[in-house]
Amino acid sequence: MTAADGADNLREAAQPGAAEVTATVIVKAPAEQVFAALTAWERQSDWIPFTRVRVVEGDGGEGSLVEAVTAVGPAALRDEMRVVRVDAPYEVGVVHCGKLLRGPGVLRCTPLAGDRTQVVWHEWFHLPGGPAGRVVWPLLWPGSKVGLTQALKRFGRMVEQGRLP
Repeated sequence: MTAADGADNLREAAQPGAAEVTATVIVKAPAEQVFAALTAWERQSDWIPFTRVRVVEGDGGEGSLVEAVTAVGPAALRDEMRVVRVDAPYEVGVVHCGKLLRGPGVLRCTPLAGDRTQVVWHEWFHLPGGPAGRVVWPLLWPGSKVGLTQALKRFGRMVEQGRLP
């Protein structure tokens, strides 16, 4: 694949898809601390169930390629994300650019009074499988939302306990 092909692939993947999922949590910690914990990519393995995360290219900042592999028994899902924007300590933007998971995502940290931070994790996935994918998504969405929300709650507890970053 040429650099131009890779750029076109990333541009295509960066377009919002039809499947949207959002989760929010309030963390009792300053935005700088929360942002540092969110972008400690490998540590996401500590709070996202069944998932191993690693930086495969770059330093974890803008331009880096991050891989998350979620495995339950023999089934595994590989998610490749390109970090496309870093505005510390407020926002990091990624583009899921793998074969199955594609679409933009954003993690936002909004400082609140009392050294608290609101974290919003928002994803817009392209649905694989054409029309069948659009039919199945409403059945999968509640589980995706619950799973993402539970992971963010675990993340928040770990930050508050000083276990992250």
